[in-house]
Order: sequence, then structure tokens, then C-alpha cells
Amino acid sequence: MEWRNCYLDMILVPFGLLIMAAYHVWLWNKIRTQPLSTIIGTNANGRKYWVAAIMRDNDKKNILAVQTLRNTIMGSTLMATTSILLCSGLAAILSSTYSIKKPLNDTVYGAHGEFMVALKYVSLLIIFLFSFLCHSLSIRFINQVNFLINTPQEDHVVCRVSPSYVGELLEKGFILNTVGNRLFYAALPLLLWIFGPVLVFLCCVAIVPVLYNLDLVFGSSSLEKGNHEMTNGDFLSMA
Repeated sequence: MEWRNCYLDMILVPFGLLIMAAYHVWLWNKIRTQPLSTIIGTNANGRKYWVAAIMRDNDKKNILAVQTLRNTIMGSTLMATTSILLCSGLAAILSSTYSIKKPLNDTVYGAHGEFMVALKYVSLLIIFLFSFLCHSLSIRFINQVNFLINTPQEDHVVCRVSPSYVGELLEKGFILNTVGNRLFYAALPLLLWIFGPVLVFLCCVAIVPVLYNLDLVFGSSSLEKGNHEMTNGDFLSMA
């Protein structure tokens, strides 16, 4: 493959994906150091209080807990189903000889060889497969929480299912759900790669500010590092 045909793909596509990866590394560090300044950290903190409150007054709130978790499972199921259906469609395209696999050379910038076309579709297939895997594991953890959150707490010697344990399982489920969604978002630039590397770069540059505004909590001076954060002692005291 000649350099003049693929230099845009070799420069713009990795650079665009690197921008998205760098943003998520920064967001991960932000969640670890200042969790309440992010939507993900704030929601995680709220879920800890929610689990403790549900298990403390389970007789009155057990139906509320089951319905809430059921709605969460339905959302993960929808995303998992969508991901695996897209995988099936991409697999059908790759195994066929239909002309949709061959982009229009006169309208698409970048490489047009068979290897590059296959790389585009295989990259999409891998992203959707990992998204399906994350959502499936998320459903597994939330299903466990669906049972354990209604565990009686009268006998603390016999019952080792504490609110902190259930909260940890719930957080694992939501983390996997978040990772699956982010992988699904990352598939959009790769989908545009079919039409050229320039669109990949532009899409990555456009997605980052959108995610930045959705991921951070603005306009509250009280959300400083460590402020109002639930500690392990506070969490166990609510059990």
C-alpha cells in the first residue's frame, strides 16, 4: 500500500482515537481524586446511600428496589441486544461479496485497498463485541443485586450479605455498563471511517467536548475534593 494512499488513515485515525483515550484517562483520574466533581462519581456515591437505605428499611422498599433494578437491567439488555445485532450485520457484510464493502474511490479520502476496508469493519466488529460483553456482565452483577438487596438483616452473624457488599456488586454492574456505553460511543468514529479518515478525526474532536459537559458537575462550589464523600465508616453505620 503506497504512502500517498494511506497517510491520512495512518495520521488522523490514531490521533483522533488518542484524543478520546486521553480524555477518558483524564476522566478516570478525576473520578479517583475528585469523585463528586463528576457525574459518575456523584451517582456512585448516591447509589451507596440508596443501597444502605433500601436494606435498612427493606420491608417497605423492597418493591421499589426490584423495580429500579429491573429498569436498569432492561437498559443494559437493550444495549447488549443492539451491540450483538450490529455484530451480526457486520459479520454478514464481511462474509458477503456485496459491493457495500467497497467504498467509492472518487468520494472517499484515504486508503481504498481490501486490507484497509477489512480493517475498518473488523475494528467495528471488535468494538461492538466488547460492548456486548460489558453489558452482559453488567446484567449478571445487577441480577445478583436484585436478589441480595432483599436479604434479611436481622441475624448479622448468619447473614454475611452486608450493604457494603451489595453496594460493591452494584457498582461493578454500573461500571461495566458505563464501559459498554463508552465503547458503543467509540464505534461512531470508526463507523465514519468507512467514509474516510477525516470524518473520524472530526467526530472524535466533536465527541470530547460533548462528553466533557455530560461527565462533569458544574456550578457548585461545595463539590471539592473529599467534601461530603461517604467514608467506609459512614456507609457501614447506615446498615
